[in-house]
Amino acid sequence: PSADDLAEEMEDVDFEDEGAEEPDAEAWESEDDEGVEDGMEAQDDSEVTFSLHSDSVFCVSLDPKTNTLAVTGGEDDKAFVWRVSDGELLFECSGHKDSVTCAGFSHDSVFVATGDMSGLIKVWRVDAKEEVWSFEVGDLEWMEWHPQAHVLLAGTADGNTWMWKIPSGDCKTFQGPACPATCGRILPDGKRAVVGYEDGTMRIWDLKQGTSLHVLKGQDGHQDPLTCVASNQDGSLIMTGSVDCHAKLINSATGKVVCVFKMESVTPKAPISEGEEAESNSVESLGFCNVMPLAAVGYLDGTLAIYDLSTQSLRHKCQHESGIVQLLWEESSAVVYTCSLDGAVRLWDARSGKMISEYRGHSAEILDFAVNKDASIVVTTSGDHQAKVFCVQRPDR
Repeated sequence: PSADDLAEEMEDVDFEDEGAEEPDAEAWESEDDEGVEDGMEAQDDSEVTFSLHSDSVFCVSLDPKTNTLAVTGGEDDKAFVWRVSDGELLFECSGHKDSVTCAGFSHDSVFVATGDMSGLIKVWRVDAKEEVWSFEVGDLEWMEWHPQAHVLLAGTADGNTWMWKIPSGDCKTFQGPACPATCGRILPDGKRAVVGYEDGTMRIWDLKQGTSLHVLKGQDGHQDPLTCVASNQDGSLIMTGSVDCHAKLINSATGKVVCVFKMESVTPKAPISEGEEAESNSVESLGFCNVMPLAAVGYLDGTLAIYDLSTQSLRHKCQHESGIVQLLWEESSAVVYTCSLDGAVRLWDARSGKMISEYRGHSAEILDFAVNKDASIVVTTSGDHQAKVFCVQRPDR
């Protein structure tokens, strides 16, 4: 689901339990004073707050070269490039006409790309702070830079995946099925991309030839739309996640499914009263550990599952109070970061399954986050219209 869907889902979350223990003496307080915002705002562990957005902030990326700049995009149709150290604005990526849902720097931090829901994509030269390229496609689902070249990939609601050379604009399209290309990832070799679709199918594309090397559908595909896809460090393994609550491990060379990790698609919450539906579950985010044969899968029901790839079994289940929006592995350790609808960032030791630490500061759900290379800071974006920088350096390292 897009950040929009998540924001809508948030509105249905029932926060009644919060503050239920308070004595009646407090009851005279006006209703505005209590409620979730109070409880969530009380603690702010962040170092820096960026507050130039006037609506939900949907996406964030850090510049890969120096990790000193962030780009954020929001529901206010704006994107900003700003300094992580002090929240100082470098420049605004102006001219979008819909929510900016995708934003990212090229591998060498020379360019930054921003994309809005309507399909307007713009690329800016970071040092000159000027727009060098823009293009319009159908409704945008995802966008990603090539890991070694000034090449941009994007997937759209009509099923196409686009690839452009930047700034020349030379273009290729990869035609998928006639349904949205919901997620995609360029494999580490830079020669192939894996794209997931709303009909549950997945394709591995040869970027140079423009042909599909493997198509996974039917039993090999998912029963429901794909939500996320990831690859391990050498690109030999791919993992796909879906609304059907399955995560599939795939050999990228053969296109064969190695194994399927299944979680219940409906979470039985307290006894369901008449007319109430069981909450549906889905895979929201997943990723591979670089230093151990582990993968993490985050679910909408708040479960973080750590799977052991060597035994293809569940190793740990880490429970969150509310849905997981995204997860990221630390680059060089077995630590998983999660952000969730309750507005907190949590660090988990995947070996023990125990939580290492928790950071709060947002008064609404976190919609996206990024971790820098040496895992010393986390940058988050939220429905509270803010982006925040948290210092997560731990003394034991």
